[in-house]
Amino acid sequence: MQLQDLYPFPSERKGRKRVGRGGGSGLGGTAGKGHKGQNARAGGGVRPGFEGGQMPLARRLPKHGFKNFLFKTTYAVINVGALLQAFEGVNDISLEAIYERGLASYGQPVKILANGDVTRAVTVEASKFSKQAKDKICKAGGSVKELEAESQD
Repeated sequence: MQLQDLYPFPSERKGRKRVGRGGGSGLGGTAGKGHKGQNARAGGGVRPGFEGGQMPLARRLPKHGFKNFLFKTTYAVINVGALLQAFEGVNDISLEAIYERGLASYGQPVKILANGDVTRAVTVEASKFSKQAKDKICKAGGSVKELEAESQD
């Protein structure tokens, strides 16, 4: 196989629209823009959402509620089973080690959840733990170290 054998063949590709190149092209004269008016001008047209002076939909609809998405803390969620599987044979699991293994993005707060079995004693360091996850780790003879989540800026 060679480069010219790849699909689509050059003859099957759609050519670009060449406007204003004579009446025979079908796009001569006004170049497909009709006669005069705002949309026929260079740089013409209106911004997205503009409704011709009518009150736009975004402003007609009621707005209520408190939106705190800029300051919301989102946690990387890791289940206990997946954590122990990723750290096979390791007894001390630090937050830095979780970042290095790629289980969470660096600097993102981590929350440990209880899905999975804890079969050995481990010391786990994370931003938050669910109550059941804490119980599972402590019941297996391990310990948890809960760190304060740093603010995301």
